[in-house]
Amino acid sequence: MKTKLSILALAVITLFSWAFVGCNSPKPYRTCEGIIWSTTYHVTYASNALLDDSIRTVMQQVDHSVSAFNPRSIISAINRNDTSAVADTILRRVFEESIRINRFSHGAFDPTVGPLVDLWGFGPSNATHSDSIQAPSKAAIDSVLMLVGMADCELLSDGHVRKKHPGTQFNFSAIAKGYACDLVAAMLERNGVENYMVEIGGEINVKGESQMGQQWRVMIDAPIPSTDSIIHTGTAIIRLTDDGVATSGNYRNFHKTDVGTVGHTISPVTGHPVTTRVLSVTILAPDCITADALATACMVMPMDSARAMLNDIPEAAGLFVTTDSDGLWELHPTRGFPLLVR
Repeated sequence: MKTKLSILALAVITLFSWAFVGCNSPKPYRTCEGIIWSTTYHVTYASNALLDDSIRTVMQQVDHSVSAFNPRSIISAINRNDTSAVADTILRRVFEESIRINRFSHGAFDPTVGPLVDLWGFGPSNATHSDSIQAPSKAAIDSVLMLVGMADCELLSDGHVRKKHPGTQFNFSAIAKGYACDLVAAMLERNGVENYMVEIGGEINVKGESQMGQQWRVMIDAPIPSTDSIIHTGTAIIRLTDDGVATSGNYRNFHKTDVGTVGHTISPVTGHPVTTRVLSVTILAPDCITADALATACMVMPMDSARAMLNDIPEAAGLFVTTDSDGLWELHPTRGFPLLVR
C-alpha cells in the first residue's frame, strides 16, 4: 500500500546524536540496532542498564501478534479463518486504531486493501516482479473490492474478529511499525529511561534529549524521481522532544501498464492507483501508531482533503512534500507543524 521513507533516521542518529564525553546526562547512551520486517531498526537510549534484549522481545511480540508475513501470528490465523484465533492486547490496539483512522479518513486508510495491491501487481503474489503489467479489468477490480472494507469488520468483545467476507485479508504493515515504536518506548520508560529515540523502518518515537543535551532532530527527506533513480534531498530538519513521527511516500514502486504508469498506492475506495503530486507526507502525533496510519491515509487522499482531515485532529500535524512541473520540491506544512530548521 505504501513505501516507507527512512526520513534519514539513521543519519539523524549518527549526525545529530553522537555520544560526547561530559554530556548533561549521567547515564550512558546506548544503541541497539538490527533488522526486522525486512527493514532496519535503530534505538538510542540513555540507561545504566542494557535493555537490548527487552527491545527485541517487544518487537517479537508485535511480530507474533500482527505480522501478516509470519504464518504463526494471530492475524495470519485470522486471515485463514481459524476460529480459535483470539486477539491479544497488541492486536486489539492496532485493530481499534485502524478502525478509528479508517473513519477519520473516510476509508482511505484500510488494512484490508491487500488483494487490490496484489491485483495491480505490487503485492508478494507478483512473483515475476515485472515492471510492466496489464491493467486489471473493471470486472476484476469490482470483484476484489467485495473483499475490501475495514469499516465492515469488527473486533468482538470475546477477541474474535468478524470479517467482511471469508476472503478478507488483514495486513497491518502500515500501522504495526508505528505501534512497535510506541511499545518499545513504553518499555524503556518502565525501566526508567527518560531520553530515547526509537526508529523502526522510518517510524520514530522520541522523548527527552539527545546525547548533546539538545532536542532530537529529524531530517525531512524530499525524494525526487529521475529517469532511472530516486534522488534524496534533505529539505529541512525538525526538532522533537516527545513525539511520534511517520513518513509515507509513493515514489519508489511503479508499473507501466496499458493505461499508463501507475504507482503502488492503491485507493481502497476506488480500487485504482492514486494519482498525486505528493511525494511524501510526514506526520507528527503524540504516538507513532497514529502518525503511521495517518501518513498512509494522507498519501491516498487528495492533498486538500488530507490537510482538512489533519486540521480536524488537534493532536496531529503534517508536512506534505510535492513536486512541480520542473521537478522542484515544495513544502506544505499544516497548522501546528513545528518550525523547520534548514
